[in-house]
Amino acid sequence: MDSKEIQKIKLRFGIVGNAEELNRAIDIAMQVAPTDLSVLVTGESGVGKEFFPQIIHQNSARKHYKYIAVNCGAIPEGTIDSELFGHVKGAFTGAIDERNGYFAEANNGTIFLDEIGELPLATQARLLRVLESGEYIKVGSSRVEKTNVRIVAATNVNLVEAIARGDFREDLYYRLNTIPVKVPALRERPDDVILLFRKFAADVSERYTMPSVQLTDGAKRLLMAYPWPGNIRQLKNVTEQITLLSSQREVTEEVLRDYLPEVKSNLPMLAGTKTTHGKTFESEREILYQILFDMRQDMTELKRQVSALMGGEVPRSTAYPSRSDLALMDGMQTTPSATISIRSQKESDDFEYQDTEEYVEEPLSIEDAERELIRKALIRHKGRRKAAAAELGFSERTLYRKIEKYNLEDL
Repeated sequence: MDSKEIQKIKLRFGIVGNAEELNRAIDIAMQVAPTDLSVLVTGESGVGKEFFPQIIHQNSARKHYKYIAVNCGAIPEGTIDSELFGHVKGAFTGAIDERNGYFAEANNGTIFLDEIGELPLATQARLLRVLESGEYIKVGSSRVEKTNVRIVAATNVNLVEAIARGDFREDLYYRLNTIPVKVPALRERPDDVILLFRKFAADVSERYTMPSVQLTDGAKRLLMAYPWPGNIRQLKNVTEQITLLSSQREVTEEVLRDYLPEVKSNLPMLAGTKTTHGKTFESEREILYQILFDMRQDMTELKRQVSALMGGEVPRSTAYPSRSDLALMDGMQTTPSATISIRSQKESDDFEYQDTEEYVEEPLSIEDAERELIRKALIRHKGRRKAAAAELGFSERTLYRKIEKYNLEDL
């Protein structure tokens, strides 16, 4: 597809940007639109994945039939089967009548399944059957129904990692991923940041009949260098705040800094590409795993040193744990699953350890670390679950589930 046709698509659907990766994603969507192949749209939260299923549907033979968008992460696990496939009367408490699900309503059309990675495993099995044969069964029924829908799915979750954890079916992944479309993050298309800022500023100015704001060269450089963890959605919010709240119509670098939240994290080197000991990391989870691995190594070494002390009298110079050992033990005192206690029954000038006991358990687990990250995110955002979920990269549904799991309801 040539650039003029791609520009027409952008104008039609309100897409702003000239990045090569963005144009490539639009080109793939247009090429696959006339077919009935399943499409998997991937990309971070807030990059605009929702435009691509619309592009595919509106340029397909199904465009005269229904297009239904379903946020899989926003539907409770207990009712999602009913929402997707329908139910019969009396199937469960409250089912006072028979109801068609989205697959029946969208027959001959397109269903967009957003946050597909949040689907429960049982629902994934049902969806796989629809993809393979077009058949499904309503909740509480034994009669097989038929549907003819085109499925476009999207996720900000790494499904390959989800498969490895057992959270996503591998066969469903390959069924959905017939044609992959990757939407680039905003930090990967810095030149588009200025275009998007101008567009959002003009929209707000027109809506509220007020003068538009202009960026100085320094503000433009800062805007392009900012990592935008919330992507286009975050940029839109910042632009609207500046346009409505700033008393100046010329936005300088100093003014802009007041509206850009500091990118904070409890993990080291999270902005941009991360490296630890020469290794490159692409996600906070990978860094977390590496930190936990390093902690395990430190614990093993500390255990060896403590064991050496149990042999009896030791020189004064070696009787004291090192500063790093003390810091490590002090940090572990707050973690029940990782505690080392050293007790000396007799002290002398030579610091003789005659009855030294050692309590060594497993080092800090991934679940403990995850709980702590969630707890701190909730505290930072004063209990606002939506904001905390956005910072952590979770859907709200996943965050609610983890809050219940880790007993953090009071935060």
